[in-house]
Amino acid sequence: MYRRIIQPLLFALPIERAHRIVLLALRIVGMIPGGRWLLGQCFAVRHPALEREVFGRRFPNPVGLAAGFDRNGEAFRELSALGFGFVEIGTVTPRPQPGNPRPRIFRLPKDNAIVNRTGLPNSGLERTIQHLRRPHDGLLVGCNIGRNTATPPEEAPADYLKLFRNLYQYADYFTVNINCDNAADCSAYSRERILSILEPLFDFRHGQQQYRPVMLKISPDLSDEAIDTVTDVLISTPLDGIVAADGSYRRDGLHTSRTTLDKIGNGRLSGAPLADRTVEIVRRIHTRSGGTYPIIGVGGAMTPEQVRALLDAGADLVQLYSGFVYEGPRLVRDICRALIADAERPA
Repeated sequence: MYRRIIQPLLFALPIERAHRIVLLALRIVGMIPGGRWLLGQCFAVRHPALEREVFGRRFPNPVGLAAGFDRNGEAFRELSALGFGFVEIGTVTPRPQPGNPRPRIFRLPKDNAIVNRTGLPNSGLERTIQHLRRPHDGLLVGCNIGRNTATPPEEAPADYLKLFRNLYQYADYFTVNINCDNAADCSAYSRERILSILEPLFDFRHGQQQYRPVMLKISPDLSDEAIDTVTDVLISTPLDGIVAADGSYRRDGLHTSRTTLDKIGNGRLSGAPLADRTVEIVRRIHTRSGGTYPIIGVGGAMTPEQVRALLDAGADLVQLYSGFVYEGPRLVRDICRALIADAERPA
């Protein structure tokens, strides 16, 4: 039904308007007594073979929703009811910010892809806390944190620490987003830059009774040498794992016309074109780290087969974004059913 009816209706609208309608619809369903239960009955797949224990948390299945869809934590309970094993909200910044001028998100249907240069619009720390205070026992929520656009890079550690301290009791894990939103900035991945942001978080966590895992999200445009540098940081510090990877600024091999791409301009590419590169990055991190650190694979997973490829390459968990936009909640269900079939297949 999603492909035949709902997707054409949503795709007839500008993508941000369609996104707001989906979030509003989910929230309305969540306000109806039994609404989330009904969503779960329609979409969620439960089976012991799907369960995963990663960084001390028990996930009902390994398929999560990537950051960027529920930026402020408005509908994570309803999204979880659609069958996701976990939902990552954000990117959250300390102060609210409107993001870049519209239009700033574009569909590339010929490539099953999306280009965005949103500028990390969100309602800020205080509003996010209000949403996360809602009861969500049994649901796993990650929080993707970043600096405000107006914050100079040298003051970025203070933004991350403020978010980490104030959201600590509400999230199950944190993803540190150090990417610049409008231009590739590989200098962000120097060991010194990474540690200047991470070390204050580790110091704060050391004094807490509860342990919150910290992940680092990286770009697919990094060279293999830069990926090794990040992996070495993972091995030598209390960093818990890596989220691989974010959107790409490359446009190689797309079916969308050059004229259309030129009109769209810059921004991060997500979706099907990233599938192979994401598998390469996950495998490289897994191999270099000895397979002993959690990896969340995200980027290009549009089918159960592509999710299998990420898991086979060493990912412990996977996240969807563009796949969810193009295929709807049935993709989560199809992936879970495929993983159950794999587990039940005779050796």
